Amino acid sequence: MRKKLLDVLACPDCYGTLECESSDVADDSDVIAGKLICQTCEKVFPIERGIPRFVPSGNYATSFGYQWNRFRREQIDSLNGTRQSEKRLLSETAWADEWWSGKYILDAGCGAGRFLEVASRNTDCDVVGVDISSAIDAAQETVAGRSNAHLVQASIFNLPFRPGSFDGVYCIGVIQHTPNPPSAIESLADNVKEGGEIAVTIYERRWFTLLYSKYWLRPLTTRISPAVLLTLIKYFMPVAFVLSEVLFRVPLLKKLFRFVLPVANYVDAKDLSLRQRYQWAILDTFDMLAPAYDKPQREDNVVKLLTARSICDIRRLPNAGLNLVGRKSRDIHDVHA
Repeated sequence: MRKKLLDVLACPDCYGTLECESSDVADDSDVIAGKLICQTCEKVFPIERGIPRFVPSGNYATSFGYQWNRFRREQIDSLNGTRQSEKRLLSETAWADEWWSGKYILDAGCGAGRFLEVASRNTDCDVVGVDISSAIDAAQETVAGRSNAHLVQASIFNLPFRPGSFDGVYCIGVIQHTPNPPSAIESLADNVKEGGEIAVTIYERRWFTLLYSKYWLRPLTTRISPAVLLTLIKYFMPVAFVLSEVLFRVPLLKKLFRFVLPVANYVDAKDLSLRQRYQWAILDTFDMLAPAYDKPQREDNVVKLLTARSICDIRRLPNAGLNLVGRKSRDIHDVHA
């Protein structure tokens, strides 16, 4: 943990100031082990392997910890030779290249760090990646050596930061996998400073959403251990991948086949090799079937939640899913303008 992180950290329970007591320090002064002590309520939070930990191990996101430690390399641009993550991050935040400089950014639900790796390339900004699961350890490997990339293991519902700490907050593909998406949205909005920006991408709920084939299987697959589920997916994938290769390309019917066949095969991703698409198919099919929660949200409800938290200028971007961006109002009149 870099001492600079203390500029935004606070006790997640009372927002008191945290004092760092280190027991192991690296040559560059980063804290490898130690503890954070709240000066108000006196609660103690450990620093282990260089990461402050505000949640115990084992929680609703266990499958994601397994997933991202098992598949850390697949979606990291610098390792797979593509710009998939870069394009998605820039498209779903709509933040211009020059906007990032001098900013403090929160990557909420960073997983193995696919977007954190992109955001931290700009050495003029500081990016804090937060994840509740052990995926945070995979992210640490992804951004190793980057002095402007910080990592925290914490809950999205109880973020250990001073309210309004961040110039920008983005959360891509995470909120629907939490037990209480509305509370997650409110928590994220509270961490945006006045005039700051927020970008969220969430599975969208429409009248037909729960008819999607993965929801037929999830009552079973969420009860299987991650390791067993992954083994089953790998066993069936040779057939499922070939089938989807054909059906997902059929004119006029490909959308229907993608709806009824619970396989993630990105047949239109021309910058991925066949081998890469096969690995991504395993990864994202697991991602569809393993999470404990999968709660798509309606656009009007999300807009209402953001507006109530002083987010204004909310607009929807033309990307997959429910992708909304907005700005934290400096003036209460902005919210209702």
